[in-house]
Amino acid sequence: MTSETILVVEDDDAIGRALVGALTAQGFVAEWSTTGTDAVRSAQSVNPALVLLDLGLPDLDGVEVCRRIRQHDATLPILILTARRSEVDVVVGLDAGADDYITKPFGLAELLARVRAHLRRSRQQPGETRFVIGDLDIDCESRRVAVAGQEIELRAREFDLLAFLAAEAGNALTRERIMSEVWDEHWFGSTKTLDMHISAVRRKLGESGADDDTPSRITTLRGVGYRLELP
Repeated sequence: MTSETILVVEDDDAIGRALVGALTAQGFVAEWSTTGTDAVRSAQSVNPALVLLDLGLPDLDGVEVCRRIRQHDATLPILILTARRSEVDVVVGLDAGADDYITKPFGLAELLARVRAHLRRSRQQPGETRFVIGDLDIDCESRRVAVAGQEIELRAREFDLLAFLAAEAGNALTRERIMSEVWDEHWFGSTKTLDMHISAVRRKLGESGADDDTPSRITTLRGVGYRLELP
């Protein structure tokens, strides 16, 4: 059993009660906020181990809540709960600082598995390895990334993803292996969150997207996964 606190941010009474009940049954302490304003305040006062954040809130938009929580805590795992299925909405949420997302309706078993996965990752200590690949410099001890000497800011999960790709630079990595190593060995369900994080990392490395003529540092291997290219 665990006494870690999970902050549930959900204005739907039925969903909120179900989440609190499921988390409590797993041994977590569940704090429940029904508004964005209260969620931001609670994130600072109760020191949660993870936040389950609904995007559709009655006062502040969930994306704004995510940004405000992230400003206060750079490493707190934030899992978005959303009925918004468009890729744009999810990308905006991840860019605001979320680590992952799950769309409604969702199964409680999958949600709890995601929660446990993110908590296990957040407990791990960073290694003491440095990767220099061309003008890309990744320092895992300080968790800093620089491109051509210019430091860039990555979210916690984005850094973990890039560091893992760098450790295997030049090698083809399957989607399943990346999810197992960067998210959790018992991961199941959609790997769409991986694609969203790859897109975010590419943008922060200075790649504008699919229409950019500049070759990507991270190659998409159709039907397989991804590869970080060597210079």
